[in-house]
Amino acid sequence: MPQVNIHHAKTHLSELIAAAERGEEVIIARANRPAVRLVPVAAERRARTPGLHRGALCMAEDFDAPLPEDFWNS
Repeated sequence: MPQVNIHHAKTHLSELIAAAERGEEVIIARANRPAVRLVPVAAERRARTPGLHRGALCMAEDFDAPLPEDFWNS
């Protein structure tokens, strides 16, 4: 979205907020000089649930075995 002046921003604030929420860059200018950038607030993180995927991951039996010598020589 192109930059808009403060008067336009006041009269079309809802539209500008919606554009920012969609990910568009909204620049508000004063006297044709960029003054602020309107950005959405980051979404809140949900609390983690311990054990949610218990048993979903499987690890090879030799995951902690020493690496072969040629691994270190390359």
